[in-house]
Amino acid sequence: MTRDLFDRCIAACNACALACERCATACLREQDCASMRTCIALDIDCASACRFAAALMGRDSVHAAQACRLCADICSACAGECEKHPHAHCQACAAACRDCAQECRAMAAG
Repeated sequence: MTRDLFDRCIAACNACALACERCATACLREQDCASMRTCIALDIDCASACRFAAALMGRDSVHAAQACRLCADICSACAGECEKHPHAHCQACAAACRDCAQECRAMAAG
């Protein structure tokens, strides 16, 4: 596994976790917050998965690839939900999630 691949994936995971935290916070401030429940829940799950995957990669864990596969799946689900909403924070989150999912899949396959 190349260090560059790890570094790119860790950066994508960290960026995604931040985007998810921002999205969840912004969703809570929306007029109809109740309609954003699924989005908020996936944002929280995704941020946690991204942080976990980044931590395992950071310490070169033998479980890093497995964590990245799971992270990619959660990121894809979060992106799919966020894309349903017109809010700028949801669209930004979806883009970060798609990028992270791609990087995690590449890392897991590498």
